[in-house]
Amino acid sequence: MSATLGSLTVPAALPAAVAEGAAAGGAAAYAWLLVALPLVGAGVLLVLGRRADRWGHWLGVAASAAAFVVGVAVLVQLLGLPAERRTLDLHLFSWIPAGELAVDAGLRVDPLSMTFVLLVTGVGTLIHVYSVAYMEHDPDRRRFFAYLNLFVAAMLLLVLADSYALLFVGWEGVGLASYLLIGFWNHNTDYAVAAKKAFVMNRVGDVGLLLAMAVMFAAFGAVDYATVLGAAGGAGEGVLTAIGLLLLLAATGKSAQFPLQAWLGDAMAGPTPVSALIHAATMVTAGVYLVVRSGPIYSAAPDAQLAVAIVGAITLLFGAIVGSAKDDMKKVLAASTMSQIGYMMLAAGLGPIGYAFAIFHLVTHGFFKAGLFLGAGSVMHAMGDRVDVRGFGGLARYMKITWVTMGLGWLAILGIPPFSGFWSKDAIIETAFVGEGWRPWVFGTIALVGAGITAFYMSRLFFMVFHGEERWKEQPKSAELHPHESPALMTVPMIVLAAGSAGLGWLMAAGDGFVHWLEPVTGDVSAAHEELPVLGMPVIMIATIVVVLLGAFLAWRMYGAARVPRTAPRGSLLTRAARRDLYQDAVNEGVFMRPGQYLTRSLVYADSAIVDGAVMGVARSASGLGGVVRRLQNGYVRSYAALMLAGVVLALVVVLASRVQA
Repeated sequence: MSATLGSLTVPAALPAAVAEGAAAGGAAAYAWLLVALPLVGAGVLLVLGRRADRWGHWLGVAASAAAFVVGVAVLVQLLGLPAERRTLDLHLFSWIPAGELAVDAGLRVDPLSMTFVLLVTGVGTLIHVYSVAYMEHDPDRRRFFAYLNLFVAAMLLLVLADSYALLFVGWEGVGLASYLLIGFWNHNTDYAVAAKKAFVMNRVGDVGLLLAMAVMFAAFGAVDYATVLGAAGGAGEGVLTAIGLLLLLAATGKSAQFPLQAWLGDAMAGPTPVSALIHAATMVTAGVYLVVRSGPIYSAAPDAQLAVAIVGAITLLFGAIVGSAKDDMKKVLAASTMSQIGYMMLAAGLGPIGYAFAIFHLVTHGFFKAGLFLGAGSVMHAMGDRVDVRGFGGLARYMKITWVTMGLGWLAILGIPPFSGFWSKDAIIETAFVGEGWRPWVFGTIALVGAGITAFYMSRLFFMVFHGEERWKEQPKSAELHPHESPALMTVPMIVLAAGSAGLGWLMAAGDGFVHWLEPVTGDVSAAHEELPVLGMPVIMIATIVVVLLGAFLAWRMYGAARVPRTAPRGSLLTRAARRDLYQDAVNEGVFMRPGQYLTRSLVYADSAIVDGAVMGVARSASGLGGVVRRLQNGYVRSYAALMLAGVVLALVVVLASRVQA
């Protein structure tokens, strides 16, 4: 299956030239430190406990930053190799030697995994620094940083694993860490319930990943990438479709896509840096990674690939509609994340060229969405942890750094040129219009409409927070509110993320550099890249900008120039439905939870009434018979003599009766 080169191995399915790159060793041989450093940081902080309270947060920052430094060193090595040599496998140890199933623990270092490594460690380190100040007065700050380190370590294991089995370990690790972080303030019952909801819904998706691995083993006898992806081209379409749909189920749970998206809004219960980490650079992007990593499977299973695109299209509209009606600042951003991940899933369902654009948008989204969440945390820091945007207004004059940094993130997510979102989201919209038949018109129109709705709800948020009347002065206890800028430990990470929101997209798009960077994973996409959309590219670009500007203008008219009512009006039927998340919880309760409860109660009743009833009936019969016999054994001689006499008489009767009949 592979050619061994010291501790580094290269899958046999890859060109022999890759072996030369692997033999060089270098920084890639120490890629295991990427996972080990934050994992050790988490372990130290948890084991030492309160003894590390005074300095534990800085250890957490150092562990994440050290992983980033290692990631940069590995990236430099990859950039020094020809494109065809940029896939290196690092063997760690024999993990599961179980008869026909033999799984080694190893890491795959390639352009896709390293893109995620730099995003997770880079943005993650900025969030760690921000958290030092944000969580300054929390008595459990050290434990919070332990969980952050655990989250980063699990996500890095997920993206660096060289098999689906090891990926599953990281997959469950981020699920555990998200549960701990979302429910960090678990003394609040609602927060604890939100953490449980996220945990349970993710477990539903995890069943898909487990079943997918079972099908892989049945079809290929292995679950490592080299074997499964290398043999995908020669496998039956039915098997690949089954694997693809099961992997999609896993992705919908982890990335909060339809129909397993209901947990994401409630996940805002955790501290705001958690929201930035989960919704920007780590957990919710894992589903997109899984689909793109499994590209050879989806390329050979068009029905499963179409399902990915349909799920993404539904979710991007779903999240955008929900975000347009929310007044909770963090829940608006959560709905936005759901919608933007939908764009990525749509792109991943459009074929090989879509894989690159999905990851492109994932990276730019990591910067501008993390910046928006940290900006929201800055506003909360200044406004006594309040999140209702109807109670803000006019904060731009008090929080200029937050206003500017969130403004750049706002322009980026809108897709205004030349900000990063323009380059990544516009590429997805243009690709959605490529194809034959109904698909380009349906997917392209949905992507275009979604861009307009995104512009509306994000502009609504921005204007209601930073512009218009100072509505916070009209609130009860308004004298206690003193809007002010956040400390440097919070604003500096926001500035760095804002810089990425402004210029990163242009740097990545220059000369199709990012598309070519991912070609060792996605394959040569030059032919697909040249395929023209059903509408001219200038037409699509102009239409997108016009739709975005119209959405932003409508938001300005309604929430920037006009007076914003302190209490939300009743609104239309769609608005009321969007405020309740389009009844996703009601649907889950009616379709899954209640029937599940009734089924469980029925099974319990059947068990107690039938199974237990039958067993207890036999026991009662034996006990009753024993009671009758016990009464006969009373110890009196006259009773025994009477019984003997009755027996003799009965025997005589039987004998005489038999003779009479004869």
